[in-house]
Amino acid sequence: MYRAVTRGIEVSVTPIYLPERSAPEESRYFWAYRVTIDNQSDEFVQLLSRYWRITDGNGRVEEVNGPGVVGEQPEFDPGDSFQYTSGCPLTTPSGIMVGRYTMRNAEGEMFEIDIPAFSLDVPRPTRILN
Repeated sequence: MYRAVTRGIEVSVTPIYLPERSAPEESRYFWAYRVTIDNQSDEFVQLLSRYWRITDGNGRVEEVNGPGVVGEQPEFDPGDSFQYTSGCPLTTPSGIMVGRYTMRNAEGEMFEIDIPAFSLDVPRPTRILN
């Protein structure tokens, strides 16, 4: 699990390689990632938008911007948390994702919180030694 805390808001990410949705022989690899946003601050906040920077194993970069997450712009009172799962396809067996969320508090102040950098890596097969 990867974690970042900004202004008392913790974002944790767990990436999971999905071999059943991948086809390495066609240079197609797919990961799901589960994100938990936990408002440990003492203020109300709302997630307005997201920004992702995805870098594949060849150094190719894709940037993704959009409103909310999974079709929602969740609101968080102090102590609230929100969890969602999304996915990322790559043409290489490894990559890195990092990003940020734009938030707004009850006074209308907008600010950004970090999404921690996390690696997307195809698990190596394990060898059983006799």
